[in-house]
Amino acid sequence: MITFDGVARLALALPDVTEAERRGNRTWFANGKGFAWERPFSKADIKRFGDATPPAGPILAVAVADLGEKEAVLAAHPAAFFTIPHFEGYPAVLIRLDKVTRKAVLDALVDGWLACAPAALVEQYLESKRSRRPRS
Repeated sequence: MITFDGVARLALALPDVTEAERRGNRTWFANGKGFAWERPFSKADIKRFGDATPPAGPILAVAVADLGEKEAVLAAHPAAFFTIPHFEGYPAVLIRLDKVTRKAVLDALVDGWLACAPAALVEQYLESKRSRRPRS
């Protein structure tokens, strides 16, 4: 299981990421935009679950590029990634940290960062990743 401290280490390793508190929750920012944040359930969220039990454990919200990517991410990780009515029509997913691998969290954080970081920084980051790949 990854913790929020583990999430922080992964997020802060990305270029120009800052951490601050927003609405009482840790949030990681790129270009002044929150791309990942702690997301406890509100009373309204819990009420919307009705008779169903809300997922337990720490929940991380991560931005995605668009609603198409959201659907793809949800389909790829059904045991750990989910959404709630509050996020309907909003490009972000929720992640159960007690059900997810470190790699899946890292991939989600990178995707969230890519959706929010400035274009020049994204290009620089992607170029550095391409140059590190072994050539065959």
